[in-house]
Amino acid sequence: MITLSVVVPVRDAEPFIADALTSLRLNARPDFEFIVVDDGSVDATPRIIDDFRDELPGLTVLRNATAVGLADARNKGLSLASGRYVTFLDGDDWLGRGYLADLVAAIDGLGCDFVRVDHVQVEGRKRAIHRAPEARRGVVLKPRDRILPAGSKTMVDYPYAWAGIYRRELGDLLTFPGHLHTAEDRPWIWRLHREARSFAVVSLAGVFYRRLVSSSLTQVGDERQLHFFNAFELVFEQVVNEPDLLPKAVRTFCALLAHHLELSERFSPPLLARFHARAREVLASLPQGMVDDAGLEPERAALLRPLLPHRG
Repeated sequence: MITLSVVVPVRDAEPFIADALTSLRLNARPDFEFIVVDDGSVDATPRIIDDFRDELPGLTVLRNATAVGLADARNKGLSLASGRYVTFLDGDDWLGRGYLADLVAAIDGLGCDFVRVDHVQVEGRKRAIHRAPEARRGVVLKPRDRILPAGSKTMVDYPYAWAGIYRRELGDLLTFPGHLHTAEDRPWIWRLHREARSFAVVSLAGVFYRRLVSSSLTQVGDERQLHFFNAFELVFEQVVNEPDLLPKAVRTFCALLAHHLELSERFSPPLLARFHARAREVLASLPQGMVDDAGLEPERAALLRPLLPHRG
């Protein structure tokens, strides 16, 4: 009987994948399985993974000849999972020793659908704990109740799939929207909080999350960034008939759009033009009163103003 399945999507992570797999070896138990999905790597990542076949008990490797993207790679890993619980790890991150056992103990003890945790953000030699935005710890809560208020950072603003553990019986709630190459965790976390029955947050920070990695989608300025709009259109489809939740979704979209615009120098001029066009299209589809009331800082609101529908 497998207790925990760990799904590890990876693509071209040659400098980091050995750290990730070593951390899994230090967390291994006979009832844990590790499913690595190599998503079309063209560097030495496959060879490094092969080096761990005899070192990491419970390792299964699935290779995609052509990259399908993070969302579909995670879904392929989920389709092979047999554990009572599931968690995730990205190929450029790593885990603290004993973290997975603590994670399983937390959800076993609380008996809820999923448990969310804090994480350690890594920038070079710097380490900083980032806390999940829920003050109540170790208490079973209703996920839907922790989506609001609209004007504050809440659990849907902490979308990292790897910062938690989930009952595999949640089924389709754990799958990611296919074919999204960025922001796939946004509609995922909204659906999880809207439809799951129970969750908790515990003060456990065992995931070490590397930021500012040059190959990370948060740093890349190619057309995959346009999937940000597709992801939020899926969020809006979820809440279009839920007037209590729609303002939160609109505010989050506007804040993240402004953030993308602050980083627009990473886009080529043609791609920036396409990004602006998609932004105008999505903003025009939203209730303009909610956009006006998004509560952005003046500098960020100014970035959105040229993209808003003309109101002559």
